[in-house]
Amino acid sequence: MPQQPLSCASTRHVRFFLTTGAALLLSACATMGDIPPGASVSEVQARYGAPSVECPQADGSSLVVWSTQPMGHYAWATRVAPDGSTGALEQVLTDEAFRRVQVNEWTSDQLRCHFGPPAEISSVGLPSVRQTIWSYRYRQSGVWYSLMHFYLSDDGTITRMHPGPDPLFEPLELPFMM
Repeated sequence: MPQQPLSCASTRHVRFFLTTGAALLLSACATMGDIPPGASVSEVQARYGAPSVECPQADGSSLVVWSTQPMGHYAWATRVAPDGSTGALEQVLTDEAFRRVQVNEWTSDQLRCHFGPPAEISSVGLPSVRQTIWSYRYRQSGVWYSLMHFYLSDDGTITRMHPGPDPLFEPLELPFMM
């Protein structure tokens, strides 16, 4: 007997359960902040693995980020002192942390060092005015699945930024189209 193709309703249900399951698994990773300030970086790495990004600073410290990008919505950052002790781990893919970004002052290197690698890198515009866009998945206002988009000039300076909905969590079709 030939198999029947999945109906639109079945496809929506499968996508819903897969997306929900992935979100639940990633939210289980949302507890990294339980490491106390002053813990050694080797302690943190033993528990959570190597950081996604490590940026040495002029004073001998380092900025480190553990990220769940490209599919997750969380990243934790801390400063590691020259003696290897960590500061407080902060969840940095938040509206509050993004507000610290200074348009026309920050660069792509600063974005990477503060937020980790982006979920997506794309470009927009005609060839003469093309801009690169770095997008980070996050939970806007702690609720909505969103992307924060950063537009970069040719020299890597952030020229503008704005949030938008994450298309991975948008419905496949509108309800009136069934």
